[in-house]
Amino acid sequence: MTSDTEQDLEGLKAAGKVVGFTIAEMRKSVKPGMTTLQLDKIGAEILKRFGAKSAPREVYDFPGDTCISINEEVAHGIPGSKVIRPGDLINIDVSAELNGYFSDAAVSFQLPPYDQKLLRLCVSAEETMMSVISHLRAGMRVNEIGRVMELEARKRGYKVVRNLCSHGIGKTLHDKPHEILPYFSPRETTVLKPNQVITIEPFLTTGAEFVDQEADGWTLTVPDNSRVAQFEHTIIVTKGRPVILTGA
Repeated sequence: MTSDTEQDLEGLKAAGKVVGFTIAEMRKSVKPGMTTLQLDKIGAEILKRFGAKSAPREVYDFPGDTCISINEEVAHGIPGSKVIRPGDLINIDVSAELNGYFSDAAVSFQLPPYDQKLLRLCVSAEETMMSVISHLRAGMRVNEIGRVMELEARKRGYKVVRNLCSHGIGKTLHDKPHEILPYFSPRETTVLKPNQVITIEPFLTTGAEFVDQEADGWTLTVPDNSRVAQFEHTIIVTKGRPVILTGA
């Protein structure tokens, strides 16, 4: 969607604020020994407090209010009985609907004891996301997002997961453009519009460039011993500096 009115802007900002706050509070609440379901319930309570709904549950009937992925899990991890342990690499992905507007964000981080390689991976994923966001301008070709994303990842010594994409968002969870590829595709000729609302979500990998879907129909995992870190913001593209909606 494009944010064409003051009502759109305020609605998008409100939804983004809830998502950013929920992720920040969930991250602060993570402790070894708790289950991913217990962590998910913390997120669910925060969304409920603000009158927001879990977007994946509402739109896709996802069996959880947030997505929590651990270690070899890359995305769409189902909250359940899995126990969070010291040293785990954790991804929290929250998307929510509030008063008809959707927002989506994610973070990856490691619990102590720290592995410097994993810490660097997470820092690099966030840096890559912010660098891509800083390049965004109305009139830019969508395929330039993928070019910059892959370039920034390679500059830091990583590859991108090629079958996970950024996307449009706004009044639905996945809007046009439905797939913003993380690499340059010459076939993509779409141009970003002023006030267009999209996500930017690089998945940086130490090895595998494609992830597999597990038998549960949701969880995406690496096929090897590599690790992946993702960061995501929902933003509004403008003729100048982009507006980040999902800051904590």
